[in-house]
Parts: sequence; C-alpha cells; structure tokens
Amino acid sequence: MPPESSPRPLCAGIYIVATPIGNLNDISFRAANVLKNADLVAAEDTRVTGKLLKHIGAATPMQRYDDHATEAVRARLIERAAHEAVALVTDAGTPLIADPGYRLVSEARAADIAITSIPGPVAFVTALTLAGLPTDRVMFTGFAPPKAKARADALNELASLRATLVFYESGPRLARFLTAAADALGDRRAVVARELTKLYEEIRDGTLAGLAAHYEADGAPKGEIVVVIAPPAAQPAPSEADLDAALSLAMAETSLKSAVRDVTDRLGLPRAAVYARALVLKDR
Repeated sequence: MPPESSPRPLCAGIYIVATPIGNLNDISFRAANVLKNADLVAAEDTRVTGKLLKHIGAATPMQRYDDHATEAVRARLIERAAHEAVALVTDAGTPLIADPGYRLVSEARAADIAITSIPGPVAFVTALTLAGLPTDRVMFTGFAPPKAKARADALNELASLRATLVFYESGPRLARFLTAAADALGDRRAVVARELTKLYEEIRDGTLAGLAAHYEADGAPKGEIVVVIAPPAAQPAPSEADLDAALSLAMAETSLKSAVRDVTDRLGLPRAAVYARALVLKDR
C-alpha cells in the first residue's frame, strides 16, 4: 500500500494512469496520488476500478468510459479536462495498450488539452520478462482476429518477421489460436503466461503444438492470457552456388541492376558483394 499522501491540486488535463494487472499492491505512489486527487476517474468498468480506489483510500467520482462510448461522452470528458483533472484508467494495466483510450487521447490532443502519462504495469511486458525469449526485437500485436481465416492471414503476415511475437488471448480461444500459430509460424517455442501477478499465476513453456494439445485436453483456462512466441530460427547464409543460381535466373529475366536489387533483397546479402558477383557472371 502506498503511504498516505496529503492532497494537492492537479493541473487540468487528462492523466493516463497505469493500474495493476492483478496484484493491487503494484499501484505506484504517483498513480495513487493522481487517482486520489483527480476531479474525475474515467474507467473502463467502474466496479473494477472501484475496488482499486477503495484499496488506496480514494473517494474520487467515477464515470464509465470504454470503446463503446459515444462521441458526445468523449466531448464532455474533453470539455471537463480543459479545466479539471480527469484520470483515464482501464480495468488492468496501461490504457491504450489493447485497451480503450486512443480516441479520447487523439481528440484531446487536437483540442490542445494537456496529456500526462503515469507509467506502470503492462501485461505483455511482464510476460516478456518471464518468458526467457529474445527481447531485443519484439512485435506486440494485441488480440488476433477471432475468425479462422482472418487469424490465419494475420499470422501468415508475421511468419517471416525476425522478432519475438506477443499476443493477448482469451481462455476459450487459446487452444485454437495456438494451433493456428503452429500452422502458420511452424512449431516454435512459446510461453503462455496467465493470471500474471495473481495468486494462481501460471507460466507454461513448450512448443506451439505441444501447448495447443495441452490446453485442448485441459480445457479453457481462466484469467487474462499472454502468449509469447519465439522468433524464427536463423537460416544458414546462402552459399556461393545459391547466389550464382539466383543471379543467373534473375539476369535471364531482367536487367543486371534489377537482378542485383532483387537478389540482394531475397537473400539478404550485401549489395556490393552481389553486384560484384553479377559482373563476373555477366562476363562469362
């Protein structure tokens, strides 16, 4: 629990406040101070946020705000933020990260309203720190499309991306998502992180196909879920024979300049080396 803080006025504007993803004690001192001293809390679900406010001893008025909110509701919030402190929260984690808030912040910026972000928990970042997979290059994609074809198309677009992939998913759809991911990406190593920071936190490591089989047999798990998928395995560097074959085929169909560009892009080799080899083959 944050220590008691003496009330102090906040400047007018919108405060994007990150809240705990499970354990309420993860609230930061600064976040608690803003929630206590704001004039209004715009909450995805006032029942959920009410528990947090009670936990920190705040009695700030709340108003429901989610992705279904009308333009009129957003306009009134922006109007209030012009002369009052309005805190924006989601049910858990950081607003706007696969959660409501984008439209409100975008329109508030256009209206020249001050925006302040109070950083804190993010479920996919917490999952990344636990997964033991590369974090130097990460692609966070939120929730995959619910329909099979759209989901497969989205996964196929990511198949060649050399990055760790992170998704949010629901329990009832988890096994289907893992199966689709294995089909599109290959049977890569993956981690399913569930109920993060809560009493029954679960981190399950395996291959996509193995995890799909587990959750298919075990039934739909409860709670919030993050799926972290390893990047594709490194491919061996093309041999000189591979380069010659690719250049010969390309040069037979197009100009030397275009062939060099195409082969450079396809094989991922330095352009100067590809160009030099193309000149040798051209003169043969």
